[in-house]
Amino acid sequence: MLQDTSKRTAIQWAEGLLTLFIGLVIAHLGVTLFLIAELGSDTFTIFIQGLAKTCGISIGTCHVIILILLMVLMLIFTKGYVKPGTVICAFCGGWIIDFFLFLFGEDVLASSSMGVRFVVMFLGCVVLSFGMSIVIQSNSGTGPNDLVAIILTDTINKRHKVQFKWVRITCDLIFTVTGLFMGGIFGIGTLTAALVTGPLVQRFLPVSKRIIQSCFPSL
Repeated sequence: MLQDTSKRTAIQWAEGLLTLFIGLVIAHLGVTLFLIAELGSDTFTIFIQGLAKTCGISIGTCHVIILILLMVLMLIFTKGYVKPGTVICAFCGGWIIDFFLFLFGEDVLASSSMGVRFVVMFLGCVVLSFGMSIVIQSNSGTGPNDLVAIILTDTINKRHKVQFKWVRITCDLIFTVTGLFMGGIFGIGTLTAALVTGPLVQRFLPVSKRIIQSCFPSL
């Protein structure tokens, strides 16, 4: 599942990383919309929510710490998976969430109706999916949390054939259950993310590719 980027020039890497960062900002805006809607969040964010509550730190700070730990483990025990974009995802993602939460206010929808919160939650799913498609099409790396399923799939496939989706579902289930035990919020948003995000990312991929190629033809 690895993509070869060994022949990229410095300019192409700069363009790719800029594209990745833009996608990262958009994706984490989507995550923030999930959080302020308070109808449940994506599976990894549930884990981060629970761990942040347990440790008494902000979601963004917890997000950065966990991703850095995962990245360090991957650098030690795997080869070729961690790319420059992975480093950006690890260090920047959590702070982007904290910035948007500060900008909007965590309780901005506290007095809003369920209908408004549902619309914000679904909008978050769309925004997250679009951002993810940009990150993927940048071919510059992805977040350590997303690499977990990729590495496990490649490792298992050395002996037994297994589809990536089943490994991803298992990882998501572990993140969700662990997060729930620590106080993460599970709700309709979690189910929506699980059912809708994948198809939306797939639909956005060709759109993102056209946009990126129009801006950076060499990528």
